[in-house]
Amino acid sequence: MTQVLVLGGGPDSEREVSLNSAREIARALRRNPALVVVEQTIGRITLDELKDLPGDVVFPALHGAFGEGGPLQDLLEADGRPYVGCGPTAARLAMDKLATKLVASRLGINTPHACVLNPGDTRCPMRLPVVVKPIHEGSSVGLHVCLDQRDWAEAHRAVMADRTRNPHRSYMVERLIAGRELTVGLLDRSALPIIHIAPRDGIYDYEAKYTRDDTRYILEPELPPGADTALAEHSVRLADAIGVRHLARVDFMLDGSDMPWLIELNTMPGFTTHSLVPMAARRHGFEMDRLCSWLIELAVRDKRVAA
Repeated sequence: MTQVLVLGGGPDSEREVSLNSAREIARALRRNPALVVVEQTIGRITLDELKDLPGDVVFPALHGAFGEGGPLQDLLEADGRPYVGCGPTAARLAMDKLATKLVASRLGINTPHACVLNPGDTRCPMRLPVVVKPIHEGSSVGLHVCLDQRDWAEAHRAVMADRTRNPHRSYMVERLIAGRELTVGLLDRSALPIIHIAPRDGIYDYEAKYTRDDTRYILEPELPPGADTALAEHSVRLADAIGVRHLARVDFMLDGSDMPWLIELNTMPGFTTHSLVPMAARRHGFEMDRLCSWLIELAVRDKRVAA
């Protein structure tokens, strides 16, 4: 019997999402009679605390800068057990939205122009409309869509207020791409069916992702000829360049001219009842229990190869 340690929680703003993901992952893994599942809620865990936790394989279902962006991966590497998801370097690159965009640009993948927000400057550094968002957060935490100067002023005030509570949080300004939001899930370097995300009010923010039920998810939407192939190829190339392993989700906007624009890459997508990678995996023949069990197999495989 293989004992799997499922980690949830963490110190980041997406803690509640992580707890929901961990709960669903553990429930799915328990349907595999060959596995024994241990759930553990953590905060900013230390290496000694991690080593004291039982398990042959670790599934870190954490979202955010600590749990998904490198620090936890450093501990998992030092711990030595197989674990699901990226190594430390890839995790850090993917968590940094600007770094991800630089990699995409080097690969010839379109991505909207963006820059770091200077909180001391009240003028928008780019022509409106723009999107303001944290550089090292996920789940659309702190997302502001600015269509005009009033929106910009409100977003700037909100950023300044947030920085008093989170002084280390950096923000970016990105050109707004109007169109359809599309996401491509990846499993072991293979693209899953594309999903068109259609929130009721046009903005796929935290509430649309996790608390409301009016967002429509259209699996394998009708797209311009060749778009599905291009999006899949872009996603795999970007993930390979960053060093992603096991799973990821890559988000794009398709503008009015049918041009795809990369938005970001997530190395530990959600596993909640609203989450998109499990949704796409089901269309691909992977129900939740099979999906989670296969990810454990991938972690063991890659540890064996590395050894």
